[in-house]
Amino acid sequence: MKTAVIYMSKHGTAEKAAVLIAEKQNSGETEVINLRKDKLPSLEQFDRIVIGGSIHAGTIQKRVSKFCSKNLPLLMQKETGLFICCMDRNREKEEFENAFPKELREHAKACGILGGEFLFENMNFLEKAIIKKIAKTDQSIYQLNHAAIEKFADEMAR
Repeated sequence: MKTAVIYMSKHGTAEKAAVLIAEKQNSGETEVINLRKDKLPSLEQFDRIVIGGSIHAGTIQKRVSKFCSKNLPLLMQKETGLFICCMDRNREKEEFENAFPKELREHAKACGILGGEFLFENMNFLEKAIIKKIAKTDQSIYQLNHAAIEKFADEMAR
């Protein structure tokens, strides 16, 4: 089964999750596609499409939202999986629901909230200041949920 893992990552956390998911697919061929850097191939060639991104200030990247909206009819014909990486444990379910269209969420074979990271080494001055104020930390925090990634990847590979 040919699989595309399509993602957008600002600081690298969603990219880590996308690569881990891709490595666990039992398909004949898996392609990892970064919406920011890579040319998007024809989606027609894929049997399974995983889409994910990171949450910043409560929302997923606009390119992920536009990708889902633009390709919704085709995505509804494919086996799909959806994931987000986020740090707000209190709002993660709401953020997931806001990240993807309801129709696509209901159609998805797997949905994952995969934890997140504050990577100060990858942030600009303003981002660091915001995180210091909101999260009350001035150090990187690594909370990528490997068990959730494993579960998501297993659900997709079935």
